[in-house]
Parts: sequence; C-alpha cells; structure tokens
Amino acid sequence: MYKRTLKKEIEKLIKQFPVVLISGPRQVGKSTLVHQFTHNGFSYVSLDNLNIRASANADPLQFIQSYKLPLIIDEVQYEPKLFDVIQSIVNQERIGKGEANGLFILTGSQEINLEKGIESMAGRVAIINMYGLSLSELHGVEELPFIPSFKRANERKDNYIINKKEVFELIVRGFLPELHRNKNIDSEIYFQSYVQTYIERDVMQIINIKDKLLFQSFLRYIAALTGQELITSHIAKALNIRNETVNSWLSILIASKIIFLLYPYNEFSLTKRVIKRPKIYFTDTGLAAYLARLSHPENLAINKFSGAFFETFVINEIMKSYTNNGKTFPGFYYRDNNQNEIDLVLVSQGKMNLIEIKTGMSFNKSDANVFNILNKTKFIKETHAIISLSDRVYSIGKDIFVIPIQSI
Repeated sequence: MYKRTLKKEIEKLIKQFPVVLISGPRQVGKSTLVHQFTHNGFSYVSLDNLNIRASANADPLQFIQSYKLPLIIDEVQYEPKLFDVIQSIVNQERIGKGEANGLFILTGSQEINLEKGIESMAGRVAIINMYGLSLSELHGVEELPFIPSFKRANERKDNYIINKKEVFELIVRGFLPELHRNKNIDSEIYFQSYVQTYIERDVMQIINIKDKLLFQSFLRYIAALTGQELITSHIAKALNIRNETVNSWLSILIASKIIFLLYPYNEFSLTKRVIKRPKIYFTDTGLAAYLARLSHPENLAINKFSGAFFETFVINEIMKSYTNNGKTFPGFYYRDNNQNEIDLVLVSQGKMNLIEIKTGMSFNKSDANVFNILNKTKFIKETHAIISLSDRVYSIGKDIFVIPIQSI
C-alpha cells in the first residue's frame, strides 16, 4: 500500500471541520485512503453497493442513525438526500456540545451531483481534491509544494533515479494505484474497462448522450489535445457537433476531475496582448495515452505529441505537490499575440516563479530568454527553471536552473 501525502491533511482537517469531503476521479485511491480512518474510530459505508444505496434513499435519517459516528460515507454523490441529514446532525452537535468537528468523512467522484449538498453545508465542510499517485508517493519520499529552488532541487535529485525510457513508460501507464500495485495488469485493457465502466456510465447519469460513439470520438479527440490550448470551436467543427455540446461535455469531464484547465496569466499591463484561452490537461497521462492511441512508450517518445504528454506529466506532478498538501495550485501559463509562451507561471504570496518544460537534457542561457517577457511584473521574481530529462541540477543564468523531474 502506498503512503498517500493527503492523509496528513485529512488528519488535520477532521480536527477543524465537522465534514471533510474528498473529491477526485474514479480509482485514484479515495476508498483505500479513507478506509484507513476506521482505525481512528470511524465507521465505514459505501454507496457503490446498490442495496445500501437503496436503503439510504428510502430513509436517509434512519440510514445514518444505523451507523456509529464518526462515519465515512464513500461515493456520497449517489444519494444527495444524505446532505440534509448530515447538516442537521452537525447543527445538533454544535448546539449540544459547542463543536462538531470530525463527524463525517465523505468521498465523491461526480462534483456536479455534490454541488447542492456542498452549498448547503457552507462553513461546515472542508473540500480537498485527490488525484492519482505522485512520483513522490510512488518512491516513498516526502512530498512538498514545488518551488524551483536550487537548494531544494539538489536535496531531492538523488531520492530516486529515473531515465527517459522510464519516464515515458510511466506516462503511458499512468498513475492510478491499481496499475502500480499489480504490475501484471495490461494497461490498455484496464483503461478500456475504465472508460466503459466509469467515464461513460458516470457521464450518462448526468446528461443524456444519444450518440455513444460520438462521445467516444470526443474523448479521443481531446486526449490528443492534452497540453495544448483549448479552442472549443475547433473541436465542434472537427466532430461536427454544436459548440454548446462541446462545452457541456467538457464541463462534465472537469467536474469528474478527468481533465483540468490551466488559465492564462495576465496583469493589468498585459491584458491587451495576452492570449485568454485556457490549456487543457488530462489528470492521468495513462488515460490520455490510451484514448489517443499512444499506449506504447517507444512510439510516444518519438511522436509529435511527446512534448505535450511530457508537459502534461510535469504539470500534473507540480499540481499534485500542492493539492496533496492541501494547498491551491497557484499555476497559470503565459502566451501573447507574438506567440511567446511560458509553460508555467507560479504566483504565490507576492512572488513569481517561471517554469519551462522540455524533453531535452542540455540547455544554455539562450533557452531561458523567454523568461524576460515578464520582467515588468509587479511580483517579486524569484528563481526560474527548465524542468527536463536532465540527470543533474545546474545553473544557466542568474537565478535560472535546469532541474530533473525527480527534483519536483
């Protein structure tokens, strides 16, 4: 069993909030993680079981009263009626005891079905996002929010060794825990089942998709767009569907944490020349590779999409380093009308770090000239980095470093 960084955040939040909700895609390990809290006195029930779900629907109050508090409810989105009961119990506990922290841990995979219940519990619930395994979790090393610090990069570079071949094997296999617990699983067969069992089923519970084959084509098309600018009109034209349909289907995938959008960075002085469209990233590179029919690492490594998939992999690793520690990912990208682009702009606490992501190993100062574009920023510019397949940390300019991916 992999040690998940998020566990310590849950331990902290159950002391501060009555309800902790863990939201994330299917099969990222939510159930395995929360089940560990049964050792802390929590009861456990999963609404994935149809009979249990029917019981919760028939009498939500009696259902919760049949379990000893504190209680874990897995896949709570299947029965939204439970939120009203949970809210009532929390309110009663607060009135009677003055506080009600640590009463419920909930998990959910469909944010759209969770929204109303979450809104009704404002101030009572802490929401945290969970994704697949990070490199740090896979290798059993401490995971900290990433900053491109020379000192930090040097301290982390020898925690484990990973070469280009292994990187693309990881990208294609993805980061869902079961694929790493059981190395004998064929990832293509796994993802075929994953799409049919979870994505298509969950989406069709939310919206009525008459043409299942068209939705499959949509999934494959956007998988090939991972790491690229999102232009919905191009997708609509390519698939001969309405732009409104594209936006609707994208919103479902975002809510299910299958994809996320990285928005463009701008300051007031830059708004006239900055590109305002977001970039799209799959939260699991293995799923994207399967959908885009790039499931062989040797083929992907030499494919025209290799850079975009490597960028998706790195952006996800950095994003997880924040979310796994209970922090908001402070990331943006930058592109202007002159096609100048910076892959990642990290802005936090009045400070800015700029990141380029490249599949090479050797770089010089000219490779970092793009960082000069944001010299007029009002933020304090700290160290910047090129994250690459390099096996060492080295400087290519003042406060600019080349960093291997194991230093994330």
